[in-house]
Amino acid sequence: MNEIIFIIEEAPEGGYTARALGADIFTEDNSIKGLKAMIKEAVDCHYEENEKPKVIRLHYIREETLPLTS
Repeated sequence: MNEIIFIIEEAPEGGYTARALGADIFTEDNSIKGLKAMIKEAVDCHYEENEKPKVIRLHYIREETLPLTS
């Protein structure tokens, strides 16, 4: 495996969540810096040394609303 992709979203209750695509890995933290450390730890725990991806790609999803004015 060359890479694994995580979808990063802001959690409704605060902080951030990360969910891997194609693997059963989920983690969360209060900060982006902490989340990155949690992602690395989760990948280390999930894969054997010879199966680990070489790259962890983070895809950020952010919802934003714009008010319409007339």
